[in-house]
Amino acid sequence: MPSRPRNGAASAPVSATAGTTAGTVVSTAGHGVLGAVAEGRTHGFAVAALFAADGELGRVWRIPRAVVYRELGRLEDAGLVRPVGVETDGPGPDRTVVQLTAAGRRRLHAWLDEPVSRPRDARSALLLKLALLDRSGRDPSALIAAQREVFTARVERLRADAAAAEAGSFEQTLAHWRVSSTQAVLDFLARLAS
Repeated sequence: MPSRPRNGAASAPVSATAGTTAGTVVSTAGHGVLGAVAEGRTHGFAVAALFAADGELGRVWRIPRAVVYRELGRLEDAGLVRPVGVETDGPGPDRTVVQLTAAGRRRLHAWLDEPVSRPRDARSALLLKLALLDRSGRDPSALIAAQREVFTARVERLRADAAAAEAGSFEQTLAHWRVSSTQAVLDFLARLAS
């Protein structure tokens, strides 16, 4: 197989448990790419099209083409995807076809089942997980229930913080904002669960 150029930039994880195994950290973008590869043998160009602004997954999470190829290289290095051939027919250069490994499937399923820890990650990682679960035909109920537990506990702590803050202070304003944004995610999850 021809080698691919790789960008040496570091990948930023969503959380400490967002995909570490044997020292490998998989970013949200990397998990998105892993989810696309899980749908069947594919190549970087097709994955990039899914995550483009007008792509089926691009509505939720946009991943630039260069990042898709970088993540595919990292996933291959980690043993989560493997090359299985080269597509030579069609326009453009030859395309390396990859598929998920058993380790890649385990990693993806673990990530899809793990709730996000912060409400700000609901717009990105949680929606991406829900989209990938839908595309794979997997029931999202367990993730939704786990996510509701995480944010129910969080909103209770935030309400206590708001009550303890000095009246009229910015600390109280910030606590109220956090309560409201976390409650909005809980309302969204309740709607999905009904």
